[in-house]
Amino acid sequence: SFPGGRRDPADGDAVATALRKTREELGLALGAPSVWGQLRLLPDRQGQMVAPVVANLGPLEDLTLTPNPDEVEEVFTLPLDHLLREENQGYTHFRTAGGYGYTLPVFLNGPHKVWGLTAIVTELTLELLAPGRY
Repeated sequence: SFPGGRRDPADGDAVATALRKTREELGLALGAPSVWGQLRLLPDRQGQMVAPVVANLGPLEDLTLTPNPDEVEEVFTLPLDHLLREENQGYTHFRTAGGYGYTLPVFLNGPHKVWGLTAIVTELTLELLAPGRY
């Protein structure tokens, strides 16, 4: 999943929350100029609204991540061209006890599977970054 969490009273908006959580979880201090924008609000499984924020981190090789072990088990990245390859894209169908079903995107990468809300945010981001290719 991406860095995230609840908005603190000291956070001015969703962007401030995203920047704070990225610093707390990954040790990565970003400034507002890195932020490209905010995607549409999305509901999570508990009905809470999530405000995804997209930012430019710069070249990965220039990043020094310091994951917080209390919040982050593992960090991995996926190149844009990997995400855009059809063989790495799929969908998962879910059914609930009442028989209602829904379908969500999934992205495959060896031992990692990006699914759920993280895959939805990834899909929305790909639609913006690669129109016509995704």
